[in-house]
Amino acid sequence: MDRVPFAKALEMFCEGICPSGPIWSHVLEYWEESLRRPEKVLFLKYEEMMEEPMSHAKRLAEFVGCPFSLEEEREGVVEEILKLCSFEKLRNLEVNKMHKRDAVHLAKFDSLFRKGKVGDWRNHMSPEMARNLDEITQQNFKDSGLTV
Repeated sequence: MDRVPFAKALEMFCEGICPSGPIWSHVLEYWEESLRRPEKVLFLKYEEMMEEPMSHAKRLAEFVGCPFSLEEEREGVVEEILKLCSFEKLRNLEVNKMHKRDAVHLAKFDSLFRKGKVGDWRNHMSPEMARNLDEITQQNFKDSGLTV
């Protein structure tokens, strides 16, 4: 499989040409369902999780019915889980270092992990690309109450 240049891949993404179809409809379906049934669908945003990982880990634990006890919190269980689930830890697992690519895995596993930093898009997109993506996103999320 040949790699598609980033600019072309972004253009296709913005046009909704993706293996699973336009991303915006998927996101909106989950967003709307999280509003209708908050006890069944937890909608999280990456940037917010990165800002406050501890509170989001606790929120997720409560959502799945396994809240942390005060003792677990005092003993550092939440921090330990955050370390185990950290970008660096996951990135360095052997399975995620594999150079596997096939019909099911469109990208090599090792290419799924870059830096994991909020705002790293600036190293890959021009301001014009970012503006275009922002406009399309806002257009697709208009009147939904979902903000990016």
